[in-house]
Amino acid sequence: MAAGRSPREAPRGARHVASGFTSRKKMQANPIRIPSVSNDIDWDFCFHLSQQTKIPAHQQTDALYSSGGSGESEEETKAKDEELAIDCVFLPKDKLAQSQKKIAQLIKEKMNTQANKELIRCVILSRIIFGEDHWKCAQALASLAYGYLTLRGLPVQAKKHAESAKSTLLTWKANMTSDKEKKEILETLVMLYYTLGVAWLLQNHGREAYFNLQKAEENMKELKEFRKGGICGLQVTEKELTIALGRASLAIHRLNLALTYFEKAIGNVIAAKGDRTSDLISLYEEIAQIEQLRKNHDQAIQYLQQAYSICVSVFTEVNPKTAETSALLAKAYAMSGEAQHSDAVEIYFIKSISAYQATLGSKDFETLNTIEEFCKWLIQNGEKQEAYPLLKASLKSQVNSYDDYSEKVAETFYNMSRICFAKGELGKAIQLLKKCLMIQILVYGNEHSKSRETKNILTLLQRASNNSSQWKREAILGKRNSICKGTEA
Repeated sequence: MAAGRSPREAPRGARHVASGFTSRKKMQANPIRIPSVSNDIDWDFCFHLSQQTKIPAHQQTDALYSSGGSGESEEETKAKDEELAIDCVFLPKDKLAQSQKKIAQLIKEKMNTQANKELIRCVILSRIIFGEDHWKCAQALASLAYGYLTLRGLPVQAKKHAESAKSTLLTWKANMTSDKEKKEILETLVMLYYTLGVAWLLQNHGREAYFNLQKAEENMKELKEFRKGGICGLQVTEKELTIALGRASLAIHRLNLALTYFEKAIGNVIAAKGDRTSDLISLYEEIAQIEQLRKNHDQAIQYLQQAYSICVSVFTEVNPKTAETSALLAKAYAMSGEAQHSDAVEIYFIKSISAYQATLGSKDFETLNTIEEFCKWLIQNGEKQEAYPLLKASLKSQVNSYDDYSEKVAETFYNMSRICFAKGELGKAIQLLKKCLMIQILVYGNEHSKSRETKNILTLLQRASNNSSQWKREAILGKRNSICKGTEA
């Protein structure tokens, strides 16, 4: 209970629960939803309990028992008075403990929305029990913020609740004397700053993300010193924080720093789980991306080969994850620009497409996207004869999957047009580009940069076609005239 606050005053924090939540603006995707009084029993209990505790206990007892006409003695009434007063104070604590246990079970069962509702209930109960200004209430808000981020993927809501909790936690941390409470506050601050950092990162604000994640790192270091080196049982692990810092560093273009964080994360995973764990796959893929940005293509290829090798051993070759890594490896070989890597590009693209078709089907987005990437590479390398039938076959699947008028279909028509132009089939190239332009105008609008670019190319091709036709007509007329002159002679 907050310092200097009597048990009857504690529920005052609940008076603003409904207005405090429902006055917030609608966020992205799914807005924050507080269960309504009419359809949620636990909310109904919490709401009415907060109203009840404003009334002195003896008045509540009179209202509940005197109207019954039960003829109870004064001693019995007094005993029930005391029992009800105890219920009003201790029952919310029991409800809070139940909710906290329930959250862990719901998360284990992957019932994320229900777990998030329980986190909301924990905030309400914490306000009733401790009051709005207590660190325990701020801790419940920080947990709710982390829930919105990790369970629901809603960074705006996560950020809002984390900011609400921050000032309270920092105030209590500065004045805390109990070691146990200080440890809990430090753990909560790690979770809170991690939540803020990742939420900013998801919204493409690299600087804000890096700043908050650094704060999380500082609090984790302080917690390590406080616990004499051990930090087991934290909600946010050291590995998760290190990876988030690596991604934030990448977002602000500090490539060497990003590389350091990912190398540290990989080292920690290998030390804990060995060098063949599936946890390494995504880390190898991300560190390969950093190496590509640093123009270290050979190093990037090595990391992706390690990722592919783990995929094959853990998932087998015919698996969507293996297909994804195979496509990344093909693109890494292509990015190197080395002629000796051409065979490897083709091999890994074909492996990826085959695995996607076998597992997800020929109409799946990933399958079609990989075919398109492969065809682009074939066109760039002058292998147009192989690219055209692949694009033509994928076009039917795209129309069936995404409708005639989609971005994907427009891009396929564009690539087919390029092949026809390169082969000297100007009329066919113009027809395909017209189809591409028609879809782009419907999808993007007439003034979009893609529509304007296609329109300009189409105009150039049509001019070239007209000039070619005129040249042919002039050549034919010239031949006719020479024949006529020869006959006259």
